[in-house]
Amino acid sequence: MRPFVYNALPGRVIFGNGTHSQLPDEVKKLGCSKALILTTPQQTKEGDNARALLNGLAVGVSNSAVMHTPVDVTESAVELATKLGADCLVAIGGGSTIGLGKAIALRTDLPQIVVPTTYAGSEATPIIGQTENGHKTTQKTLKVLPEVILYDVSLTLTLPPKMVVTSGLNAIAHAVEALYSTDSNPMIDSLAEQGISSIARSLPTIIASPEDLEARSDALFGAWACGTCLGAVGMALHHKLCHTLGGSFNLPHSETHTVVLPHAIAYNAPYASQAISAIAKALGVNDTGKSAAQAIFDLAQSLGAPVSLQELGMREEDLDRAADIAASNPYPNPAPLEREKLRKLLGDAWAGKRPE
Repeated sequence: MRPFVYNALPGRVIFGNGTHSQLPDEVKKLGCSKALILTTPQQTKEGDNARALLNGLAVGVSNSAVMHTPVDVTESAVELATKLGADCLVAIGGGSTIGLGKAIALRTDLPQIVVPTTYAGSEATPIIGQTENGHKTTQKTLKVLPEVILYDVSLTLTLPPKMVVTSGLNAIAHAVEALYSTDSNPMIDSLAEQGISSIARSLPTIIASPEDLEARSDALFGAWACGTCLGAVGMALHHKLCHTLGGSFNLPHSETHTVVLPHAIAYNAPYASQAISAIAKALGVNDTGKSAAQAIFDLAQSLGAPVSLQELGMREEDLDRAADIAASNPYPNPAPLEREKLRKLLGDAWAGKRPE
């Protein structure tokens, strides 16, 4: 057994079908009675339903969450929480809503209950990304780790098919990078492989049969597993590129992860053979002749997900600036980070080229 260091994260996880009915009890268990509910403008109905469920335990709803957690949106939400006298936060939604809850908690220390409706995985991490003046920064602190995660499979049934795929592949990216992280360890490696396998096998079934609860359950478990990996170890090239593209060029989060992932895997493959082999095994392509990078690309394409940055609105003339930003700050990665090679990676991703 190789030497390793593993820091377990504190938190309560409730997983099942119909579990959102336990939300009032979870608020009370935190010793709270004035919850501020957070959602996006698109999930107003979910916020209103949660307020009705909480009844007198809710003091208001904020529908202001947006992608990449802009600082100005957070500051307005903090003002609202203070004005209402909120003593906890209930975030219902995906990465945008969870990010807003974390940003408020960072500034106020309010406890958080998260009810995920996508496979983003952010709820399982002590990591927050925030955007200000077109620049996205991240930090890791237990102040933003939610106290309670309430997974309810039934709440993912309305997730649109396209978002099912991109959200799932976004989650897989967390596990992929965990396997070749400098902080990798046997527990997280095992969880990463489980997460990749659970999501990869469930996505085609969900697209073919959206009401399949077993497949939805597999995907949601996989999202928790992959998110736990993200929270436990450091990330590398893939996440750096996606933060650059999202924060500086406002590209959509899960779609950007979907497009970049196969190219990041291909970039690192010669320098992380053991991890790449584990990824291929989890994807079930060991004996097909496909590489792990090709398998991810083909899975995305076969399920109708975007496979090029051009589809997401990225301008070709902005690729040089993106490469400059991505290469400007050193960070751990299996393969050496060379500006021209990063530019080629981004060019291939922009064109939607299948990895070789």
